[in-house]
Amino acid sequence: MPAPPSDAIIVGAGIVGVACAKELADAGLSVTVIESGPAVGCGATAAGMGHIAVMDDSDEQFALTSYSQRLWRELAAELPRGAEYLACGSLWVAADEEEFAEVRRKCSFYSARGIPVEILDSKQLSEAEPNLRSGMAGGLLMSNDGVCYPPCATGYLAETVSKRRGRIITGKRIAQVSTRCVRDEAGTTFEAELVILATGAVARQLVPGLEVVPRKGHLLITDRYPGFIRHQLIELGYLKSAHSSSADSVAFNAQPRQTGQILIGSSRQFGVEDSAVEASMLSRMLARAVEYMPRLAELSAIRSWTGFRAATPDKLPFIGRHAELDGVYLATGHEGLGISTSLATAKLLADEILGRASVIPRSPYAPTRSFAVHG
Repeated sequence: MPAPPSDAIIVGAGIVGVACAKELADAGLSVTVIESGPAVGCGATAAGMGHIAVMDDSDEQFALTSYSQRLWRELAAELPRGAEYLACGSLWVAADEEEFAEVRRKCSFYSARGIPVEILDSKQLSEAEPNLRSGMAGGLLMSNDGVCYPPCATGYLAETVSKRRGRIITGKRIAQVSTRCVRDEAGTTFEAELVILATGAVARQLVPGLEVVPRKGHLLITDRYPGFIRHQLIELGYLKSAHSSSADSVAFNAQPRQTGQILIGSSRQFGVEDSAVEASMLSRMLARAVEYMPRLAELSAIRSWTGFRAATPDKLPFIGRHAELDGVYLATGHEGLGISTSLATAKLLADEILGRASVIPRSPYAPTRSFAVHG
């Protein structure tokens, strides 16, 4: 039997889906958000680090991440305490002179685009992060970067949607998507003028042929050690290893939390469907972290977990109208940047739906784009 119609149905109540719902609800549309899990933000959103960063893999990635970071900084003042927003900045760490050359390149790239950055030499890096191993070449400080606790931030956005009379439905798995309607596994049909798929890698099950693949990642969180690290720390080797398009990889990535805990990553795996924590991959990841911060080996871990990030061939998300399904829009394929880019994704999607001009061009993220030029 059909459910009451809405202007828009959003499938997926992770941070991307709920941000899209809020943007449309703010514009006066009636929205229904449908989530297969037991709560909002309980899937890939809960598995992510919550790093709100500006990135420079491409001009298009920079445009989306820098736009979204501005939106996050505006939102930060109204987020609840539980969202743990922390303007800690990021430090890209160069282990040797080859990587320090990359620090200079990144500094030039960001400075030319108005992003505040500062190059730290070896001594300055040691003073900024005393628990890093000695002998590092230096680093790049990006002071505007921040972190948050994604499930709570998502919950806050969902509460805003509910206050605008939006509906949030959990525990219903959508089995079929067609023009202007979706159907759950129990046979209930939900109708709307617009259907937005914000289901991460699951989108490929609902839209066969969609070029999105799951990428598995491990994370671990420690007990409370206030002041042990002060910034989000990322090795510059991350650019070579964790962004590999096929091979399994690990890289040093550590985040301070407001609780005093330390969130440690990261790993990337393709072609793995099992969500279980893999001891061998976790060991590799932690060994890499200890290479950079030897005293991490002395700390107590509380929990480890995995998640699946949705990756596209060109490492840019799908944001916009589906090429063939009338009334169906996509907001997926963000890989490890779903938290960072969620707010900008919502703006761009709403701009397209409502016929508004966008702050940045939408075409690089269009689901209709070709991948032939990306190599």
